[in-house]
Amino acid sequence: MKWKNLLAAGLAVMMMAAAGCGGQQQAASNGSSASEAKKIIVGLDDNFPPMGFKGDDGQITGFDIDLAKEAAKRLGREVEFKAIDWSSKEAELKSGRVDVLWNGLDITEKRKENMLFSDAYMDNRQIIFVKKGDTSVTDEKSLAGKTVGTQSASTSEEYMDGSEFFKKDVKEVKKYSDFVSAFMDLENGRIDAVVGDEIVGRYYMSKHADRLEAVNVAVGPVSTFGIGFRKDDQQLRDEVQKVLNEMKADGTMAKISEKWFGKNITK
Repeated sequence: MKWKNLLAAGLAVMMMAAAGCGGQQQAASNGSSASEAKKIIVGLDDNFPPMGFKGDDGQITGFDIDLAKEAAKRLGREVEFKAIDWSSKEAELKSGRVDVLWNGLDITEKRKENMLFSDAYMDNRQIIFVKKGDTSVTDEKSLAGKTVGTQSASTSEEYMDGSEFFKKDVKEVKKYSDFVSAFMDLENGRIDAVVGDEIVGRYYMSKHADRLEAVNVAVGPVSTFGIGFRKDDQQLRDEVQKVLNEMKADGTMAKISEKWFGKNITK
């Protein structure tokens, strides 16, 4: 009888080991699934209307926010919006503190050196904004001798930093943490003009139509908006691009654009 008891005990141990192994495989499978479905952390400048900004209720809202929420929903993943210092955006992305940069981010050759981009989804010009009634500014060259504001680490700053005209002929290029601060200084007469993103400027101007106006000429080359990803995150880039393509095809992106701009201005 003793050998039968030993045999039974041995079989029980083997069954327990098999069950444990199966449990580990199931846990590994669940871990992989959890990894694939992890939260997407979106880095943004939360004072960049209408792309991404804090609404009157204190919640982050905007065109890019709606776009990111819909994309995350289709991917079956949660999304978190994290306000960052926009001038340090590439460091925030590279460090892993955020997964994507999605907030009116211009696609440039310089930025392509450090990040992956989605396909372009919207055109963006840099134009000039002045106080209502100011007729002295008609184009880029008429900014000579004037104090011009822009946002730090923006495409307009990059253009002006590389322009001999802005270095030599413009009195001063004053840099702000966000465009809203620059527009407020323009309204209060502390600067003569703002050079910045047309989409952001016109949205701000629509709320202050009696104080500001746009000079409808491009400063520098026309750029395009895209979503920035880490260089080694090709999978996430491709997954997001796939759902963006679906949103374009089924009209969802057009509807979000119509909500924020009154018409479809996406590419």
